Amino acid sequence: MAWIFLVVAGIFEMFWATMMKLSEGFSKWNYSLLTVIGMIVSFYFLAKSLHSLPMSLAYPIWTGIGAVGSILIGVFFFKDHLSLLTSFFVALLIVGIIGIKVTSGH
Repeated sequence: MAWIFLVVAGIFEMFWATMMKLSEGFSKWNYSLLTVIGMIVSFYFLAKSLHSLPMSLAYPIWTGIGAVGSILIGVFFFKDHLSLLTSFFVALLIVGIIGIKVTSGH
C-alpha cells in the first residue's frame, strides 16, 4: 500500500501545483482553496507512505512524480515550450525516478 500512497501523493502534488497556477497568485479563491486542499491530501499520503518506505526513497520519488507531472501538464495544458535539451533532462528525471524505485529493494 505504501507505493500506492506515494503515487497518490505525487498525483496530488501535480494537482495542487496546477491549481496554484490557475489561482493567478492566489487571487482566485476557488483555485486557491483547491491548492490548499491538494497540498493537504498530498502531504497526508506522503506521510502515510513514510510509515513503510524510507524517507530517502519516498521523498525524491514524490518530488519526481510532481516535477515530471507538472512539466507534462504545463506542456499539454498551458502550452509551455520545452527545448530539446530540457526534454532530455526531463527524460533523465524519469530514468532517475525509475532507477530509484528499481534499485531500492522495496
